[in-house]
Amino acid sequence: MQFDVDIRKTLRSGRRAFCLEVQWQTGSQRNVITGPSGSGKSQLLKAIAGLVRPDSGHVRVGSGLLFDAKAGVDLKPQARGLAYLFQDYALFPHLNVRQNIGFGLARGWLNPPAHARQATVDHWLEIFQLTAVAQQFPDELSGGQRQRVALARALVVRPRALLLDEPFAALDPALRIRMRAELDALQRRLQVPMILVTHDPEDVRLFGEQVLQLQDGAVVQGKRLEQ
Repeated sequence: MQFDVDIRKTLRSGRRAFCLEVQWQTGSQRNVITGPSGSGKSQLLKAIAGLVRPDSGHVRVGSGLLFDAKAGVDLKPQARGLAYLFQDYALFPHLNVRQNIGFGLARGWLNPPAHARQATVDHWLEIFQLTAVAQQFPDELSGGQRQRVALARALVVRPRALLLDEPFAALDPALRIRMRAELDALQRRLQVPMILVTHDPEDVRLFGEQVLQLQDGAVVQGKRLEQ
C-alpha cells in the first residue's frame, strides 16, 4: 500500500467551521486529488505532509507510520521523508539555483556555499537541464526553470513520496503542457510515489491512475462533482 489515510480535522475561522473527513487507501504510484475550490484538497495534502495536524486518525506512507492520534505518533514534516512542492515553489530568493537544490542536503543552520560542488546536486542539475543557470537566482529564471529547481530540491533527498499542490497553475498554457510532459516522464523514470492536487481535468487525465474526488471535505463516491 503506497498511501493509507484515515483522518478527521475541523478547521475554524470565526463562526465558520470546515470539517475534513477522509478515508483513502491506494496502491498506485500516480494519485490525483481533485474537486472544486474549497473542497479540502490542499488541507488533505498538508495533513499527509505534517503541515496540518489531524484531530484523529492515522497517516501511513509505504511501510512508515507518520501519524496516529491514538498511538501518539506525529512525525515532524522533515522527519516524514516526503517532498512537498508548494504552488508558488517557495524557492529561497537569496540562494542561487545550486544552493536551493542543495539546501535539503545541508546540515545545521548554514546555507550551502554558493560555489561548492556536490556530486548529488550536479546530478540533479543535469537531469533538469539547469547546469547553465546553476549560479543564477530565482528572480532571474523563467517559470519553467523555477519549477525544475523546486522539483530538483524536492527529489535530491530521495523522498519516499512526492506531494504536489497545483504545480502547473501558475504557468502559461504552452509551458504547462511542456512541464506536464516532463513531470510525467520523470515520475515514470524514478518510480517515486506521487500525489498531485489539481482542479484541472488534463492533470487528472494524465496523472490520475487513482483519483480521489473531494467535495465539502468528504470523499465523493458515485456522484458527479459540482463545478
